[in-house]
Amino acid sequence: MAADEEARWLSPGVVGIGAASLLADIGHEVPTALLPSLVTATLRAPAAALGVIEGVADGLAGVARLAGGALADDPTRRRRVAVGGYTATAVLSAGIGAATTVWQVGLLRTGAWAARGLRVPARNALLADVVPAHAYGRAYGFERAMDNVGAIFGPLLALGLVALVGVRWAIGLSVIPGLLAAAAIVYAIRHTRRVTHQDRTPIRLRVRPVLTGRLGRLFVAVAAFEVGNVAATLLILRATDLLSPSHGATTATTLALGLYTGYNLAAAAVSVPTGRLSDRLGTDGPVRILAAGVACFTLAYAILAATGPALPLMAAAFALAGVGIGAVETAEHAAVAVLAPAGVRGSAFGLLAAVQAGGNLAASAIAGVLWTVVSPRAAFGYLTAWTLLALLTLATTRRERTRPEA
Repeated sequence: MAADEEARWLSPGVVGIGAASLLADIGHEVPTALLPSLVTATLRAPAAALGVIEGVADGLAGVARLAGGALADDPTRRRRVAVGGYTATAVLSAGIGAATTVWQVGLLRTGAWAARGLRVPARNALLADVVPAHAYGRAYGFERAMDNVGAIFGPLLALGLVALVGVRWAIGLSVIPGLLAAAAIVYAIRHTRRVTHQDRTPIRLRVRPVLTGRLGRLFVAVAAFEVGNVAATLLILRATDLLSPSHGATTATTLALGLYTGYNLAAAAVSVPTGRLSDRLGTDGPVRILAAGVACFTLAYAILAATGPALPLMAAAFALAGVGIGAVETAEHAAVAVLAPAGVRGSAFGLLAAVQAGGNLAASAIAGVLWTVVSPRAAFGYLTAWTLLALLTLATTRRERTRPEA
């Protein structure tokens, strides 16, 4: 019986979307890993140029996620946006390898990240189309696991390609997994129920229907968490700083990168199990799993705020953060799929993606300032406060959800 249920949710559509996430992440991790070398070493530009390029690209990607959400409300449009987004990201990212000036790199990177932002709500809404509601947790967990595996193999592929063909060709060859990702999305769409009506919904982001009731309260909790969800690079920096005095800079960097690999492995390992548990817990399952993931982050940040150069404690913190991100990303997507009405599901996923992007930017910027002006402990204390606030809000969300109907 369990095998039959597993076969029902792990459909060709789910497998196709998961494969697209895996291949796309491998594809864009290659140019991401090699971009610093291309900009500073090959094109002889200052590090500030790289910062401007990444800042502008990330900002436009956040705006594109909102636009993608408006487009994804319509079932026909979401299919076209998904295919076009994966294809454009692959081609534009690979084109960076042929750039001869910094402005060309910036234009291509920005275009690629905008296309990536557009496709995110479409992909998430499409996944809800291809799986039954009782299996949302497993489906989104599977997609997140594939994405995290791609984040592990992408940089490794970049290292191998650089050794074989150099930086420019390595970036150019990233188009292959990127286009395979687009093909995987086409495969998924072909295994999705066709739209039976031809009425087109107006292209507009539906904010009010999303930010009301239980879904609106969930977004408050998600926003609180994301403002405390700092970029993993600051975790790596914290580990490097703590380990350098006793191990030396080179060894400390190697150990920190090893801890980050463990973080990604933990995220990939827990995504499907937490999704399965979410399904078993019923309609309140995604909120409970989200709370558990946020609690893992709270513990991880507290350890990184208080610990000294103790490698086992740092390993525990990175593992907790990895488990946390695997659970949180799975639960956020599953919760939106469960709570959002079908007609505004694209807008809901667009708002979720924008909140994630904006919150991460704020978390990293403010934590970075606190790190510099006050101390690393102050930075991680600040982040811990936001995750605690998110936990309190989620507790309110659960109480509201389980309140008996009048």
